[in-house]
Amino acid sequence: MVATDSKVVKLGRYNVQQGQSSVSGLSSGAFMTVQLHLAHSASFVGAGIIAGGPFRCAESFPGAAPVAEDAYIQNSLYICLNPLVPHTAPNAEHLAQLARQTAAAGEIDPVEHLGDDKVYIFTGSKDEVVFSDTVARTKRFYELLGIKAEHIDYDDTVPAGHSIITQNPEDSPLGTNQPPYINQGDFVQSHRILEHIHGKLKPAVERPTGRLVRFDQREFLDFLADDDKKARRDSMSDFGYAYIPKAVEDGEPARVHIALHGCKQGYNYVEYTNGRRDTQSSPPYGNRYVTTTGYNELADANNFIILYPQAEGTDNGYTQNPEGCWDWWGYSSANAQRPDYYSRSAIQIRAIHDMLKRLGG
Repeated sequence: MVATDSKVVKLGRYNVQQGQSSVSGLSSGAFMTVQLHLAHSASFVGAGIIAGGPFRCAESFPGAAPVAEDAYIQNSLYICLNPLVPHTAPNAEHLAQLARQTAAAGEIDPVEHLGDDKVYIFTGSKDEVVFSDTVARTKRFYELLGIKAEHIDYDDTVPAGHSIITQNPEDSPLGTNQPPYINQGDFVQSHRILEHIHGKLKPAVERPTGRLVRFDQREFLDFLADDDKKARRDSMSDFGYAYIPKAVEDGEPARVHIALHGCKQGYNYVEYTNGRRDTQSSPPYGNRYVTTTGYNELADANNFIILYPQAEGTDNGYTQNPEGCWDWWGYSSANAQRPDYYSRSAIQIRAIHDMLKRLGG
């Protein structure tokens, strides 16, 4: 059982190895993983993408609607999540060129930093939320940006629904497509991700001896103007989590891995009814993405800090994100005509990267 601090602590600094960080995520966390990987590719050595599409996927077809904001929503639904036929899935060539243009404009790191990175990409063959046609384009996208074929672990063979896979007997059946989006299989997916990116690792421990700390995410949003704070454009929870192995607390060198949950998986997710938080319908799974997906057990054996940023639902006159998703279509951007959700200046990307810098990575 992981020991959790009962109090809120300030996120600390540790003996982190520079340039050895990585990131992974499921669903909206996977789309955000790609964005964070591209925005700060100089900071990362690899990424793990479970059911996620390529960079700026929601801008695949700008002419989808006369209003830009509507076009992003329609792209996200009918091109990125559920393309009607394979031909309508995201155009990897177009989005790779868009990534190069974004880098040339100075909005993300140069794509040349991606050259030696390792990428794990997974789509369950029974996923009914993010179709496999989209995830296949993510593989092609990374290939076009120069990542070697032997550095990409692409798996579309497992009959899994929309989920991260564990070996926990209490998790949902493998083919399930419903919350909490944590399904039982015959392998631990978080372990596969970390081992593909970082190479051979020591086996996971049965009982982690480190601490799961709770920290205040709001200090990483101090750069926001008061109006943006009021509008909750960030759509981030008050608190985030980080798993710190005891050896790392004692000063041993560490690496940082950022694990991004999907929609409806944040620690304080609640349903929205008619635009209001329905606290009577709070789901019972709470922080299971933080505590039961296997990251901490492998981290404890290999001196990884696991950073778990948290998004939450927001549904008001400014920000529509009732399912608590990470922003991969522009809801956090002040300018709907030219959103910046994918760039180094994006609210969520800036906050998460500042957390990484605080840790020492």
